[in-house]
Amino acid sequence: MALKAVDTNEAVAETMSSAMIFLLASACGLVAANIYYAQPLAGVIGPELGLSAAATGLIVTLTQIGYGLGLLFVVPLGDLVENRKLIVGTVATAVLALIAAALAPHAGPFLFAMFLVGVSSVAVQMIVPFAAHMTPAAIRGRVVGNVMSGLMVGIMLARPVSSVLSEFVSWRGVFLVSAVAMGILAMVLYRQLPRRMPDAKLPYRALLASMAELARTTPILQRRSAYQAAMFGAFSLFWTTTPLYLSGPAFQLTQGQIALFALAGAAGAIAAPIAGRVADRGWTWGATLFALITAATSFLVTHIAPEGSHLSLALLVIAAIILDFAVTTNLVLSQRAIFALGAEFRSRLNGVFMATFFMGGAVGSALGGWAYSHGQWAAASWLGFALPVMALGFFLTERRNEQRAVRVG
Repeated sequence: MALKAVDTNEAVAETMSSAMIFLLASACGLVAANIYYAQPLAGVIGPELGLSAAATGLIVTLTQIGYGLGLLFVVPLGDLVENRKLIVGTVATAVLALIAAALAPHAGPFLFAMFLVGVSSVAVQMIVPFAAHMTPAAIRGRVVGNVMSGLMVGIMLARPVSSVLSEFVSWRGVFLVSAVAMGILAMVLYRQLPRRMPDAKLPYRALLASMAELARTTPILQRRSAYQAAMFGAFSLFWTTTPLYLSGPAFQLTQGQIALFALAGAAGAIAAPIAGRVADRGWTWGATLFALITAATSFLVTHIAPEGSHLSLALLVIAAIILDFAVTTNLVLSQRAIFALGAEFRSRLNGVFMATFFMGGAVGSALGGWAYSHGQWAAASWLGFALPVMALGFFLTERRNEQRAVRVG
C-alpha cells in the first residue's frame, strides 16, 4: 500500500495505489460509524445507566456536539500539524473513548465518553483532505469520491450493524468491538500513511481566526456549504422519520426489518466515485443540478402509492437509495470544488464546510421529528422536499464566473 511517487514535504502523488485508496476509504467508514453505533441502542443504554427517557437523547446529542466542536477546533490542525501523526493520534483517542464508553458504570462517565467519541470521529475529515493532498488535480475528484464512498457506507451500515451485533455481545460489546477495530486501524495507518508536513506556520489561535475569514470571503465555500446543508438536512430528516413511519400503523415493521431497509439505502453510496469522475471532467454545475432535483424527487415518489401497500414500501426503498445517491453526489462535488481552492488551507476549508452542513443535518433531524409528530409522514416528507428545492433556487442564482471557477478547479 504505497504511493508510487511521493514528495514527503508536500505529499503530492503522481498516482495513488488502489490499496491505499481502499485503506483510506475503509478508515473513513470505520471511523464515521462510531458516531452512529449508539443511536439504535439508546433505548437499551439509557435505562441500564439510570438515564430518564428524556435524558436518553443526550447520548446522541453529546456525540453530535463533540463532532461539531471537533470540526471547528481539531480538523484545522491538519493545516498546522504533521498529518499522519494527527490522524493516528485522533484515531487512538477514539480507542480510549470507546473503551471508556463500554466500561462506564453510570451515566456521567458514559456521556463524557460519547462526547469524546464525537470529537475523535473527526479523523474522517482529516483523512479526506489528506487524500486530496496526495492526488494531482486531474484525478482528485475520482480519488476523493472513492474515499467518500467508504464514509457513506460506514454511516449507513453503522445503525443496522450495531443493532444486530448487540444481540450477540450486548451494547457494551459493540463499543469494545469498535475499540479493537480502531486500535488495529491506528497501527495500520501509522505503518502505511506517508508523512505530510503542512506549509502553514500560523499560531493555532490565528489558524482558527482565519477560518472565519475564509467563510466570509470565499463564495464557492459559502455556496457549496449552503447546498450541502440543505441536502444533509433532507437526508437527516428522512432517516430520522422513516423508522417511525415504518414501525407505525401503516407498515408495522419490526426493528430487524427496518435495519434491512437501512441496508438497502446504503446502495446510494455508489454515487461517490461516479460523482468524483464527473467533477474531474468539469461537469460540476450539471451534476449539482441533477443532485438537487433528484433529492427533491425522492420525497415525491413516496406519495405515489397508498400508505401501507407493498408498492408504497418499495417506493420508500427507492426513495432512500436515490436520496442517498443525490446527497453523496453533491457532497463529493462540493469537496472537490473547495479542495481546489488551495492546499495551504484545505483542512480549514473542510472544517468550515463540514461544520456548516452538519448543522444543517441537525436542523433537519429536529424539524423532521417536529413535523412527523404534528402531521406524520405527509408533513415530514413535504418539509424534506422543500429543503433541496430551496437549495435549487439558490443554486440557480450562481453567476457564470462562479460556475467557471468550479470547472477550472
